[in-house]
Amino acid sequence: MSVNENRSNRCIVVKFGGSSLTDGPSILRAVNSLIKEKMRGSQIAVVVSAMGKTTDLLISTASQACGSDFPREALDDIMAIGERTSARIFAAALRAKGLKSCYLDPSDPNWPIITDESFNNAKPILHLCAEMIKESVQPLMNDGVIVVIPGFIGKTQKGSITTMGRGGSDVTTMILARCLSAQRAILVTDVDGIMSADPKIVERPQTLKEIEIDSLVGLADSGSKFIHKKALRYKSPEIDVKVISNASGDLSSEGTTIRGSFPENIVVKPYPETSMAVTIVGKAISESPRTLQDILQQIKRFNVSIRGMSINHNSLILYLPTDSSGELLEALHSIVVADERTIAMAVRKNLAFVDVKGLGLEETPGIVSAITGALSQAGVNLYGVFTITSSVLLFTDLKDREKAIQLIKDSLKESRTLVDEEK
Repeated sequence: MSVNENRSNRCIVVKFGGSSLTDGPSILRAVNSLIKEKMRGSQIAVVVSAMGKTTDLLISTASQACGSDFPREALDDIMAIGERTSARIFAAALRAKGLKSCYLDPSDPNWPIITDESFNNAKPILHLCAEMIKESVQPLMNDGVIVVIPGFIGKTQKGSITTMGRGGSDVTTMILARCLSAQRAILVTDVDGIMSADPKIVERPQTLKEIEIDSLVGLADSGSKFIHKKALRYKSPEIDVKVISNASGDLSSEGTTIRGSFPENIVVKPYPETSMAVTIVGKAISESPRTLQDILQQIKRFNVSIRGMSINHNSLILYLPTDSSGELLEALHSIVVADERTIAMAVRKNLAFVDVKGLGLEETPGIVSAITGALSQAGVNLYGVFTITSSVLLFTDLKDREKAIQLIKDSLKESRTLVDEEK
């Protein structure tokens, strides 16, 4: 059977990172993995990064030669050379192996990734990308061509070359997979998948077979390089993403599958159920694992979910559903009375719980202060604020819930942060 024969019309998008393209043998291994996939009948689009440390070298050389006054648009044009070169070599290697292949370049009129003019950190204009992908990429794939696209690179509507910053090749991959309605996106890296811990810190971590995107966001914040967090904004909920090692030489090899999706923009989500804050004060509570264990065991015994928890040296605040059993409060009070570390307990009922959620939220300067400032100016009290990965969780008086939600949305719009209405 010819490697160009298509049996199943299964569409996949494969990204090869720079560590997978360091030299000729590594590129050949990547090409051979695509031959195997083509024999399975897949339609394939390939995203390639710059070979090895090419981009770092280009930036360093340009900076040394041109100094600090380097125009950002000129730097983007130079940084794009690495990916553009990779695409040319990769497409040529595919053709040398007898596969139908072509590369797309930002100089082409049919270039598919259209961005705004934020040079060095451009943002894709998704509806324009979708139009161009349908017009230029899909027909080639339908004809059995493996389309090779340099990642990281965009082009403005005026024709200027842009780059999308760190993780730009991941962004390219997610957009292509989304707009092509691909069955799967595959990220080929120098690791076996997403690990249960950083192997540089913990001995013998385990490779995760799958992970939900909500959990992945926290790992992406830790500095792990398997996927850049901002690319997850563009992941379709219908498309799984698999992270595999380049060492396998087979795209069907085991790795980690990423499931689910995250809002592209910020969502303000109120919980319909009311909450209460249970405050326990004492002396050196945080130094007593037994005290914390006793408290948490009681909460578990009554099958109550914890919506938030705050602890410092001498106090603990638990945010629980208001409709929790009164017997739970009695049980917690019994711990307070019996434990030498604790002194007293107070309960504030009828609180509203509002979750402000969006990828990169914690990286946007001034977001938390914009939210809390707007509430403070309007006289809305806050009884708890938690900043967790890509989320800000707030507790206010129940009577102020709708007012607080509107104030939060208005404050985000004023700070030019997009807000999605919760559906």
